[in-house]
Amino acid sequence: MKTLYNGEFFGKTNETLRFDGLTITDTEYTHPYVDWHYHENAYFTFLLQGNMREANKKETYDCQAGTLLYHHWEDAHYNIKPDIFTRGFHLEITENWFDDFQVSKEAVEGSFNLKDPALKLLMCRIFKETKINDPSSELSVHELLLSIFSQLSEKSSNSDKKPVWTRKITEILHENFTEKLSLTELSKALDVHPVHLSRDFHKHFQCTLGVYIRKLKINKSITLLNTGLSLAEIALDCGFTDQSHFIRSFKENTGITPLHYRNILKK
Repeated sequence: MKTLYNGEFFGKTNETLRFDGLTITDTEYTHPYVDWHYHENAYFTFLLQGNMREANKKETYDCQAGTLLYHHWEDAHYNIKPDIFTRGFHLEITENWFDDFQVSKEAVEGSFNLKDPALKLLMCRIFKETKINDPSSELSVHELLLSIFSQLSEKSSNSDKKPVWTRKITEILHENFTEKLSLTELSKALDVHPVHLSRDFHKHFQCTLGVYIRKLKINKSITLLNTGLSLAEIALDCGFTDQSHFIRSFKENTGITPLHYRNILKK
């Protein structure tokens, strides 16, 4: 089985940045099929454009733009790519980084398709910082990455403690976030009192229901910003009241406007 070393990915790497303990690459995937392989370091993949299928020993993921994957070191997987332009942003993390920033190497193990909208938006901010690449960018990337691992570690330690309804509401919100949802309807569907739902949702998801839904809408818009749709069309498809609301929410969550993000993708 092939091992890829620091900074190596299948395809055409168009940009590489090296921060303290991190190697960051922007890569066009050119191989229709990549056989079983693993990487020497842990890393995240944030799919910027196109789509692909990835499989590890436990699961298979159909990935589109906006997908965020995590692989611990030496986790074997393979990839299949359709005949379309596909591009990924990789953030590779050495063992020294885990040691230097006192992040437990065992806190997050395995390969995951990370669906939490908050984690995706943190990675989107990291992507933005690497494109700015000014004297403050490295500091910002480390801070954002630490936030990601903090949330991943907390989710891992609390995964067995969450009540059953948390899984069900995650499914409901991910399938219906573009529709108008009410606390009353959600509480009935979950058989949980509205007061308990409102209070305990924040406890388990670290934000309010409204904020979580808004993040899902932003994540959806990220998948559409590399298409030919106008901002008004994207706002409508993602369930925003209008284009202004979409632009304001996108900037609040990513630090840039949707047009700026679209322009970054074109570079």
